[in-house]
Amino acid sequence: MALTDYKNKKKRILFISSSGGHWIQMRRLESAFEGYEKYYAATDPSYQQSVDYGYFFSVPEASRWNKLKLIWQALKIFGIILYIKPAIVFSTGAAPGFFALFFAKKLGIKTIWLDSIANVEELSLSGRKVKPYADLWLTQWEHLAKPEGPYYYGAVL
Repeated sequence: MALTDYKNKKKRILFISSSGGHWIQMRRLESAFEGYEKYYAATDPSYQQSVDYGYFFSVPEASRWNKLKLIWQALKIFGIILYIKPAIVFSTGAAPGFFALFFAKKLGIKTIWLDSIANVEELSLSGRKVKPYADLWLTQWEHLAKPEGPYYYGAVL
């Protein structure tokens, strides 16, 4: 690879989330990252069909009630991050996003968390725990925003 190839190489972004509303909200924001080479990861392997461009990785579904699956999910996500080497990791939740931001932050990668709009009364569990690992920590409910974060800039409709 020539030196000019390195200069022209697009920055990479990893979009990662659980299935359902997390995935839908995340996909609605991808246009904000024009110019990035887009990579996707989610807990539903069928979502690969909805990714017209970019690359897709399936991660295991897991919850706090199954610690072994959580460990497997975390290890798979760590491997994906090492493989992709993204400039940014963006997530709308839940556990896959938490692990992705945790590992990304430890590796010096910029991170963005947008808590799901479904969490009206309080931040999600992952949304609360991710604070130390999010460079940009956002909520979609104005009344949940605080001066120290999470911040509110609107909702994804």
